[in-house]
Order: sequence, then structure tokens, then C-alpha cells
Amino acid sequence: METEHDGGFARLRRLRVSETMRALVRETSISVKDLVYPIFVIEGKNIKNPIDSMPGIFQFSIDRLSEELDKVQKSGVRALLLFGIPSKKDKIASSAYSDNGVVQNAIRFIKRDYPDFLIIADVCLCEYTENGHCGLVGADGTILNDATLPLLAKMSVSLAKAGADIIAPSDMMDGRVKKIRAALDENGFQKCAIMAYSAKFASAYYGPFREAAHSAPAFGNRKTYQMDSANLREAMREIQSDINEGADFIMVKPALAYLDVVREAKNRFDLPIVTYNVSGEYAMVKTAAEKGFIDERKIVMENLIAMKRAGAKIIITYHALDAAAWIFEENTENV
Repeated sequence: METEHDGGFARLRRLRVSETMRALVRETSISVKDLVYPIFVIEGKNIKNPIDSMPGIFQFSIDRLSEELDKVQKSGVRALLLFGIPSKKDKIASSAYSDNGVVQNAIRFIKRDYPDFLIIADVCLCEYTENGHCGLVGADGTILNDATLPLLAKMSVSLAKAGADIIAPSDMMDGRVKKIRAALDENGFQKCAIMAYSAKFASAYYGPFREAAHSAPAFGNRKTYQMDSANLREAMREIQSDINEGADFIMVKPALAYLDVVREAKNRFDLPIVTYNVSGEYAMVKTAAEKGFIDERKIVMENLIAMKRAGAKIIITYHALDAAAWIFEENTENV
């Protein structure tokens, strides 16, 4: 005769069997190997600055970077995207391509003490210029596309020399992938790959990042070189251009409001598609979760599944460490 206690166990067994069956037929899944974790490295010593608009995210000086890298290593995430905050800025972004720059030094530290990490180095001048723009600025305030390209190439070579595995130009200057590829090859870095921010839209979702990277433009906006959020066909042309110039990965940024662009890119192009789950998307989820409006774990995992389902092979996300823990728990529960 089945007792009430036995019935409870029977229901639990049926539930576990149902969940196992559901997992067997699942069409889309997220792996820790799909995730890239962004880190902000700031020049100086003994610095761990919280970013108010991005709960749980910090700026780290190199001497305190191990605090975060130990957590990343334990999570199973093995790919990092590095952004630098220099102590000095100028009109020509000289810290960006200094061999003693903050990101260059961070790369050398990570490669020495954490050699298993794949390092992706962001290439852009916005964190290093006085005006916060991604390219050099002319006397009349216009962005000097062609004059910026040699500096982006110089920055890329400097980062590759420090040990970067992948160069990720996020500036959206025309022709920069071709210029960077040529510079890397000429300097013996033929194996250094390029992850191009190919379809980077002028977006309000970047707000918290600009606090984190100290990169808000001092005047105007970035609409003259970042894409109009209304333009899908233009995004495909931008992606095709970067492929023609030698990109190894192509990125759509931001993620959630642009999943149609991710899907169209997946349908058209035979390169790994990257999407960036940006700071504003992260901040909205964290803030709503802190207020108890949503279930953070369920929302984050649903968002990541949506990005993967749309066609992203690689997801850059500030949720990476939490997501890695949740993926581990889910896999353990389904064993």
C-alpha cells in the first residue's frame, strides 16, 4: 500500500523523468564555452571600483585583477574581453597604442599567471581620447576616419605583441579591418584573429558602459559612425565588408533589440556570429531583479537562449559568471 510519503517520491521521480525527456528534445542549449566575460582594467594600484549602474561589475587595477580572475577560472568561463581605463588621455589616444598601456600590461599579467584564458582585446580610441570619440576629431568636430586607421592598426599590433589572441575593433571606422589585418600580418601576427564589431548600432543601451569605461563623448554623439538602429540591410553590407577585409568573427551589438539582425547574419554568412549582451541590457535585468520584479536566473537564461536560438555562436555578457553557475546546476540536476 502506497503511503503519502511514497506518493511524494513517486511524483518527484515522474517530474525528473519528464525533465529528462524535455532536455532530450531541447533544440537550443547554452554552454559555458559559448560565453565571454568582459573585464574593465584601470591604471593605478589597489583599485576595485564598483560601477553603480552595473551591480556586481567593477574596475580592477592589475594588482587586484586576480580577485576576479580566480572567480572566472572557477566558473569554467575561459574567454575574456578586456577594456582599459588609462590614467591620462590626450587628443591622439597615445595610451591606446603604448606598449606599456594598461591593457597591454594586463594581457602580459594574465598570460603569465592565467595562461589558459583566451584574451580578446577591444580596439577603439574612445577610452583614450580627451573627447571620448572612437576616432580622431578634426578642427570642425568631424571624425577623421582615414587618419584614425593607422592608430587602430598600431594599437592592434601593440596588443598582439602583449599576447592578445583576438583583436576586436569596435570603433566602426570604415576600412579598419583591412588595415588591422595588414598590420598584424606584416608584424608576424598572422595567427592573431579579428573579431569585428561589424554591425554596431548607435544605441541607448550603452549608457552604463560609458560610466564603466569613462568613455562618454564630450560633445555630439556617435551616430556619424555607428549604425542607425532602423537599418537591417545596411547591417548586412557592413558585415559583408568586414568579411571581405579579413574578419574571422562578426559581431552584432547590442543583442536583445537586434536578434533579427543576428538571425539574418546567421542565414547569410558562414562565419561565427558573436552578439554582445550589453551594459544597458544587464543593468535592466539586475535592477528589476533587485527590486523583486523578476526572477533573475530565469530571465537571464531565457535571454541567453534567445540569443543562441537567433544564431549567435558566441555571447559576450556581464552575466557570464552567474550563467556558468546556473548551467552547471542545471546539468547536474538533469544527470
